Amino acid sequence: MEGGLVGLLIFLAIGAVAGWLAGNLMRGGGFGLIGNIIVGIIGAFLGSFLFGLLGISSGGLIGVIIAATVGAIVLLFVIGLVKK
Repeated sequence: MEGGLVGLLIFLAIGAVAGWLAGNLMRGGGFGLIGNIIVGIIGAFLGSFLFGLLGISSGGLIGVIIAATVGAIVLLFVIGLVKK
């Protein structure tokens, strides 16, 4: 049971970091803790999908953060296009 909780906390932390990085790179600021986590989690799924399509492995903690950040940047870019 503890392994699941630790895994969930790591997943949320990666989401928060990726969302914060993407927010700073795309708009000059983050979206608050909950917003960063949501953007980062969706970005993690999107980034791993995109990296898989390109045949790029996102192994290791740094690779996962990079993939999640790239996915979050793509997500924010698409949201920006839709808002216009």
